[in-house]
Amino acid sequence: MGYVYRASTGGFYCDELEAVYRKAGTWPGFFVRVSDEDYRNLMEGLSQGKMIVPNKQCYPVLQERPAPSRDELIAEAEEKRRELIESALQSISVIQLKQMNGRSLTEKEVTRLNDVLDYIEALEATETDAAPDIHWPELAA
Repeated sequence: MGYVYRASTGGFYCDELEAVYRKAGTWPGFFVRVSDEDYRNLMEGLSQGKMIVPNKQCYPVLQERPAPSRDELIAEAEEKRRELIESALQSISVIQLKQMNGRSLTEKEVTRLNDVLDYIEALEATETDAAPDIHWPELAA
């Protein structure tokens, strides 16, 4: 079994399935053959966080991923903040349900509710523009 690589799409195609690809009209017009060993090495590198790019001869090679841009770092920080808030809200959902239905809360539940609300406020005040150097608030135990 072997593989072919099409640089323009970054796609690998198993040559044993060539007839199937041709029937579907998806067999690449221009490609380079890739040895099984190179294919395994490329997949291993991919699993280790590298990326596959074509060299000048259109052969696939491994390359380090570029550092994330400032906008990407900020977007990641905003996503992390959203996930932390969602998790915090989930942790008090039963307490909130009890409160909404007029049930009495224990002192421990009131303390927990206030701690989580303080934590959420601190998360909302966290400046994600400082990514990746953000000091994330911690939820009181």
